[in-house]
Amino acid sequence: MKKNPSAAGLARELDQGPAAPPRISEKDFAGLFENFNRLKQNVGGVIVGKDDVIKLVLVALISGGHVLLEDVPGVGKTTLAKSIARSVSATYARIQFTPDLLPSDITGSTVYSPKREEFYWSPGPLFANIVLADEINRTSPRTQSALLEAMEEHQVTVDRRTHPLPEPFFVIATQNAHEVHGTFPLPEGQMDRFLMSLSIGLPDRVSEQRMLRDQMDSHPLERVEPVVAAGDITALQAAVRQVKVTDPLLGYILDIVNRGRRHAEVSLGPSPRASIALTRASQGLAFTDGRSYVIPDDVQAAAQPVLSHRITPRVKSRTGELAARIVAELVASSRVPV
Repeated sequence: MKKNPSAAGLARELDQGPAAPPRISEKDFAGLFENFNRLKQNVGGVIVGKDDVIKLVLVALISGGHVLLEDVPGVGKTTLAKSIARSVSATYARIQFTPDLLPSDITGSTVYSPKREEFYWSPGPLFANIVLADEINRTSPRTQSALLEAMEEHQVTVDRRTHPLPEPFFVIATQNAHEVHGTFPLPEGQMDRFLMSLSIGLPDRVSEQRMLRDQMDSHPLERVEPVVAAGDITALQAAVRQVKVTDPLLGYILDIVNRGRRHAEVSLGPSPRASIALTRASQGLAFTDGRSYVIPDDVQAAAQPVLSHRITPRVKSRTGELAARIVAELVASSRVPV
């Protein structure tokens, strides 16, 4: 039986190459932090009263992950994705998932040209910097699985040829978790590819009134202009990876994850990918607060959106409230490093 990974082992797993990238100076760090705040403010002008959700989605973006938005219709899932796409000067594609959608419809395919008498590669909508996978649970498992390689390895393999995806590559998927008719629930392997699973929720009365006022003449989304470039997002991702995580905090992360694997109400606990995801998200949250180091508060804030969809309770719950409660227990029962 394999032993649970140590904090040092997790640190080695987080290392992405034989040579560490050059450290980012304090001046460059401040400039990147300003870029993030500009992006957040731009999106906040469209999505009213949901600063916490906007922050977490953008944390997933700069942490190199992907986001699943699960909520009822009409709360702004698609609008949030569009506002982020329009705020970044990058390529954007929206894929409307339907039962008849084929894997080649999203990845692309090799097409024969009678004029040139040869086959050529025709990339699909997945070849964009920001991809909105709308109503992802309405397509078949076969098509859902076409996203696995793309989301994890940022590449697509078709006809035994591998095609790299553009960088940065960010998937925002939406689904209505309360509707089951005509849907195909995402399997655990697919859910695990998302760094975070979030719910936008209904706005409060004041925010909703402001929303009504803002949309009297036109939609705020129509006035959104790019405030950062695709290269800025890549630079932000590099900066997040340099946020320091001490060994005691890595041990804290592993304590939370290992407790999830041993929890009496859990039939399938979080995988090692969850440990890495929790670390990445904690680094991202630290960066958004202007820090170059992670503190326990970052881990605690990241635990719920990172782990809830990676835990399978023994008692099924469509709303996810049981998994959320279990994650809260894991955080509360783990000793905080000092």
